[in-house]
Amino acid sequence: MSVRISLLVLAASLLAAHFFRAGNFLLVALCLATPLLFLYKRRWSLILLQFAAYCATASWLGTTLQLVQFRQQMGRPWTAAVIILVTVALLTLAAGLLMNSRCMRERYPF
Repeated sequence: MSVRISLLVLAASLLAAHFFRAGNFLLVALCLATPLLFLYKRRWSLILLQFAAYCATASWLGTTLQLVQFRQQMGRPWTAAVIILVTVALLTLAAGLLMNSRCMRERYPF
C-alpha cells in the first residue's frame, strides 16, 4: 500500500515541477496538495486521486507531442526527450491504475 501512495506522490511532485518550470504556481500548489486527499478515508477521495493521475498522464502526453513538434521544427534531436516523458507518463498512469487495487478499495470505504 505504501508503494502505491509513494508512486502517486512522486507523480504529483513531477507534475508540480513541470508546472513550476512553466511558471504556473497555482497548478504547482494544486499538484502538491493533491496527495493530501489520502488523509480522507472515503472512496470519493480515491476516485479523485485516480482521475487526477489520468489527467496528469494526458498532460504529459500532450507535452510530449508539443516538444516533438517543436524540436522537429528546430531540427534538434527529440528521441531522448520522448523516452523520458513517455516514461513519466507511464509512471503516472500506473499510479492511477494502482489506486483501483483491492487493498486500496478496502482501506477507502464508501
